[in-house]
Amino acid sequence: YEKAMSLAVGTKTGYKLFSVTSVDRLDCIHETETPDVYIVERLFSSSLVVVVSLALPRRMNVYHFKKGTEICNYSYSNNILAVRLNRQRLIVCLEESIYIHNIKDMKLLKTLLNTPSNPTGLCALSNNHSNSYLAYPGSATIGEIIVYDANSPSTVTTIPAHDSPLAAVTFNASGTKLASASERGTVIRVFSIPEGTRLFEFRRGMKRYVSISSLSFSADAQFLCASSNTETVHIFKLEQHSPSQEEESPTWSAYVGKMFSAASNYLPAQVSDMMNQDRAFATVRLNIFGLKNVCALATIQKLPRLLVASSDGYLYIYNVDPQDGGECVLVKKHRLFDSNDELKESVNESENKEASPPSQSYAATVAIPTVAPSSTALTGYSEDGGMRKGEVIPEHEFAAGPVCLDDENEFPPVSIQNN
Repeated sequence: YEKAMSLAVGTKTGYKLFSVTSVDRLDCIHETETPDVYIVERLFSSSLVVVVSLALPRRMNVYHFKKGTEICNYSYSNNILAVRLNRQRLIVCLEESIYIHNIKDMKLLKTLLNTPSNPTGLCALSNNHSNSYLAYPGSATIGEIIVYDANSPSTVTTIPAHDSPLAAVTFNASGTKLASASERGTVIRVFSIPEGTRLFEFRRGMKRYVSISSLSFSADAQFLCASSNTETVHIFKLEQHSPSQEEESPTWSAYVGKMFSAASNYLPAQVSDMMNQDRAFATVRLNIFGLKNVCALATIQKLPRLLVASSDGYLYIYNVDPQDGGECVLVKKHRLFDSNDELKESVNESENKEASPPSQSYAATVAIPTVAPSSTALTGYSEDGGMRKGEVIPEHEFAAGPVCLDDENEFPPVSIQNN
């Protein structure tokens, strides 16, 4: 079955959740007036959504948006910079600490204190809940990546990925590959997980340093897209070139490649590394420059597409040629919010299960009025000065058993009990 794209948008006046079921259709499945939302993360195609606003930047609110109820809220010792979640774990990243929650009952399982300074909240969590790998910077001065098993929990490996500090990290869907870029933005590397072996190295460009804002694998991990503060989005193809393949196709490029390979034996390692790097398989020229954006690769209506959500308030959809690559063609441009609104920094995309039958409006089926959050939350606790005491965990029916995530109409199966 085909997967749909889910898009979460935080603005000055609230947040919206969209489902992209076709190129021409952008369904708004939920919107609410929560001012100054700068983080909004939805758990795949479920009803669970995590929200953080500038009004209370130290508090994370977890909602069941279809029921219009608050599941719980947590307060932390400092501003929340990022939230990541999969079917097993919910990760909250502060500048110098990371909190790992069990998504079944929202209990705090582990606190990573005194992590290297991470002012942008850079981290990644694998969508594959069976491994739940977490990646975060291991240094504030060089591009070191710590890969942590959030299920165990324990450190898996440390990867010396770049010479300069990290700017972007992401896992593929199965959690077997990790892509990274540094603040220089010229080289993107892909590593095997959990071993940490370097698999691929792509050169974005040598002319200038850029700020890479997002990296995203395709669902099959055959392609990797990268967007930055420039007007170009790059798509790289993850393919191994064996010597036998080159001999079967005696082209000019293959011949030149062999000459480079032979010459590299006599060159310094830095130079030979640069020669072995692949360039972009496909590119997109945006009509915007210098704006924060997020890119993702998806299959929509059985064809590969590149989606770019930009802080100018638009979603751009491009066709991608998986065989020949080249320049991608813009096929649709969607407006994400009214012109009097303003996009906050949190624009995120994830690939989800099919959300609804195309014959019925998904937005119409789930348009439930928002109700006031429940006040029956239990008193929280503190751990090593991390969490502040306050409203934390309400009693809900799935606390003692596993969460059923297959029923997207009723996740999480929450019932707030009055004590």
